[in-house]
Amino acid sequence: MTDTTLTIRISSEMKDKLGRLAKDTRRSKSFLAAEAVSAYVDHELEIVEGIQRGLDAITAGDTDSFMSHEDAMAEIYAVIDAVERRKA
Repeated sequence: MTDTTLTIRISSEMKDKLGRLAKDTRRSKSFLAAEAVSAYVDHELEIVEGIQRGLDAITAGDTDSFMSHEDAMAEIYAVIDAVERRKA
């Protein structure tokens, strides 16, 4: 894989924070910024690709892999309740 250069604009506050982090971790600002961009892009692509798979399934008429809104919300609330019980 060949590296390339990308120029971005960030606030001076963010640049200062990045500098502090670089100093504290003994990493370069460039290394940390590249790691952050890489993690962000991977995460966002995973979401976008998941949405696209869902849209493709809908287009193909594959509704077996979907749940109703009510079932999805029930599952979300069950997870929230379980976390709250563990905190108590």
